[in-house]
Amino acid sequence: MIDHRLVAGLFRAGDGVLLCHRRSDRRWYPDVWDLPGGHVDDGENPRRALVRELREELGVHVDVPTEGPDTVIRDRDARIELSIWLIDSWRGEIVNVAPDEHDDIRWFAAGDIASLSLAHPRYPELLRRALGDVL
Repeated sequence: MIDHRLVAGLFRAGDGVLLCHRRSDRRWYPDVWDLPGGHVDDGENPRRALVRELREELGVHVDVPTEGPDTVIRDRDARIELSIWLIDSWRGEIVNVAPDEHDDIRWFAAGDIASLSLAHPRYPELLRRALGDVL
């Protein structure tokens, strides 16, 4: 049974991906690099939740996706489902409008990924694959 539904955007530009560094005082996944996103509210459509979360965290607007997520990660032990959409276009300048959640936002190239402490063990492969699609 899944108790927590999450959404995230994997932003790509050129040969880089955008990650947010979670503050060390966060209860869940502290002091790691993560994709921007968050919880789907009760009764909320996940695609609309993605748009809302990216606006709340990064101050940008993305169009509501017309298709399902590009990747879904399910952790049955933690009862979490994370739906991830590739984001190649957005409106507005990316800024950290959630400093209570993230203490840094940065673009990374494929060669940087191995040295990062990431929020999920599947992220390295996911990020490299996303970058391979644009290289």
